[in-house]
Amino acid sequence: MTALVPEFAVSDIAESLKFYVDVLGFSIKYQRPEEGFAYLYIGAAELMLDQLNLGRDFNIDEKPPAYPFGRGLNVQIKVDDLTPMLDAINAEGLELYLPVEEKYYRMDNVDVGQKQFVIADPDGYLLRFCESLGNRPVSK
Repeated sequence: MTALVPEFAVSDIAESLKFYVDVLGFSIKYQRPEEGFAYLYIGAAELMLDQLNLGRDFNIDEKPPAYPFGRGLNVQIKVDDLTPMLDAINAEGLELYLPVEEKYYRMDNVDVGQKQFVIADPDGYLLRFCESLGNRPVSK
């Protein structure tokens, strides 16, 4: 069992599934359509989607959430190859929130590299997809 699996409250499960499954390439592990719930995965990453007002909601202040959902949060999802995902995103005419970039982040005495981009899902959750570029010595 995966140690951490985020659950995103979504406004329209069908629209979200089209985005996550048809465009991004996630697979459905299982779902409960009567609750508007789906458990998804891509590679080793797992994610739950739950449509508001169908099952149990975790809405703290009882007000309807306002777009964009998940303000201040971006979820990093590691994949083996960004190319098929980027091709599908381009074919759908979707815009990236952060364009493709190669970025190195210092981790102790090495720089860890990744090619990455950020896209917003239909409810505004920010998803940062990345593939490894390997490590290099820390640049001074």
